[in-house]
Amino acid sequence: MEPGRRAVETMVSGAAATPWAGRRVLVTGHTGFKGSWLSLWLHGMGAKVTGFALPPPSDPSLFAAARIDELVTHVEGDVRDLAAVRAAVETARPELIFHLAAQPLVRLSYAEPVETYATNVMGTVHVLEAARQVPGVRGIVCVTSDKCYANREWVWPYRESDPMGGHDPYSSSKGCAELVAGAWRNSYFSEDGPALATVRAGNVIGGGDWAEDRLIPDLVRAFEAGAAPLIRSPDAVRPWQHVLEALSGYLQIADRLLDGDRAFADAWNFGPSDEDARPVGWIVERMRAAWGGGAAPRTDTGPRPHEAGLLRLDCSKARAALGWRPALDLETALDWIVDWHKAVADGGDARAETLAQIAAYRARI
Repeated sequence: MEPGRRAVETMVSGAAATPWAGRRVLVTGHTGFKGSWLSLWLHGMGAKVTGFALPPPSDPSLFAAARIDELVTHVEGDVRDLAAVRAAVETARPELIFHLAAQPLVRLSYAEPVETYATNVMGTVHVLEAARQVPGVRGIVCVTSDKCYANREWVWPYRESDPMGGHDPYSSSKGCAELVAGAWRNSYFSEDGPALATVRAGNVIGGGDWAEDRLIPDLVRAFEAGAAPLIRSPDAVRPWQHVLEALSGYLQIADRLLDGDRAFADAWNFGPSDEDARPVGWIVERMRAAWGGGAAPRTDTGPRPHEAGLLRLDCSKARAALGWRPALDLETALDWIVDWHKAVADGGDARAETLAQIAAYRARI
């Protein structure tokens, strides 16, 4: 996609016409990859966004490259600190909270299990407790992960009612976060207080992701450096999807919560079409083709911790209740990622590139 000024202007000029215009929104984890995309989308629709997070988790980062601190009220803090979380909620007075702050990496969770549980479990407790104690919060969208399920490595996709689990600390912590959300929903939010939904997405990809130990960023770094990417588990199948696919689902749920419809205060899957659950090796070759070259990958044969080999999501609930469905096939999503990184590497503005892709995506849904 060739981003242009007209697409960006359309995105911004349409802000006053959206239901989000003037809404007070708190995004935890806004300095991360997914939080940065969400903050830009919300700002483009006219929302008054406050972000609460640690500094960006990578350098470079989309948060810095797109100068998101110029567009949102940026509060630096740690979700492991209940007092800091409550102070942020009291100051922002949000109508809606998107809770994205997390330790998001499986392999890092093996090295830092205590930090992973403290952030993903107690961080969720702190956000929900602050929302319970501070009046005015109408809805909460708590972002967990497709890895929250007890993964049996079978071909059938997981439904929202399937058991929570997790082989590794990261996956387990996300299953725990779901249980925490369920406890707060049942104990405190069933009739009064915020309407609370949890959302579970697949392997989210997109431009501006520079995280360590993540396939797409590793490929981009290798292609830009002219190096051979080191690939682990080339046969592992994942539910790949562009970040905007997941965010569109989160926003649709948030709309319903703000409308006061507690039927949507529940768990929701947002994953790709079945045909876009592809093996790692397929992604590598398709990215090489889209990039226009690149050294052949090398397979990492060294010791490595357990990672799931097969995982699929059943999104029939979101399709039936929301009319939500993927708007980008996987090949197009990979093309958009390549276009984004090449444009920015050639001197393009990261904010303009991101807003243009958001505008192009909104035109499809």
